[in-house]
Amino acid sequence: MSGITKATLGRLPLYLKYLRSLDGGDKYVSSSKISAALNLGEVQVKKDLSSVSAKGKPKVGYKKDELILDINNVLSYPDTGVVLVGVGKLGRAILDYDGFVKFGISIGAAFDNDPSKTGKSENGKEILPIDSLKSYCEDHQVKIGIITVPQAYAQSVCDLLTGAGVKAIWNFAPVKLAADENVMIKNEDLSLSLAYLNIALTGEAED
Repeated sequence: MSGITKATLGRLPLYLKYLRSLDGGDKYVSSSKISAALNLGEVQVKKDLSSVSAKGKPKVGYKKDELILDINNVLSYPDTGVVLVGVGKLGRAILDYDGFVKFGISIGAAFDNDPSKTGKSENGKEILPIDSLKSYCEDHQVKIGIITVPQAYAQSVCDLLTGAGVKAIWNFAPVKLAADENVMIKNEDLSLSLAYLNIALTGEAED
């Protein structure tokens, strides 16, 4: 099994979601069927799947259940801890979302600097004071941090997380974060995404 690139890792959840949506009677699935359903190139799909499974057969495809298991094994890291910092409306919405479990991911705890929020829980996740973030991350081998704080605090939170050994950041603050090159950062600018859709609609209307 060859090495898995970041781009491939980004597409694996799409494959997994599609495979799970197939009818229970479908025992095999071909790369051409997957590529057509997801609007991806067939060569790319074959390359992605070959990096996680060596069980595809010419003219037959992959056993659906085995491919689901292979992809899930790559995406599931039971020893990788995840934390969220910033328990505002967006933070609570993410904590309340149970879909991450489908990919073997679970947020262990949340952190905030507001005493009125700490000591409580949200969807079974304990909300802890921010000054306990470093020790928690070290004790629980946390590798992924989710940032849902205001823009002004995002960089300091990023520094706290990376200083505690976190290697990947999912950032919802509308600011570019600075971190070592070995730290992966995925930015989600909600306002920018909505603005993009608005511009796209305007352009469509002008045509």
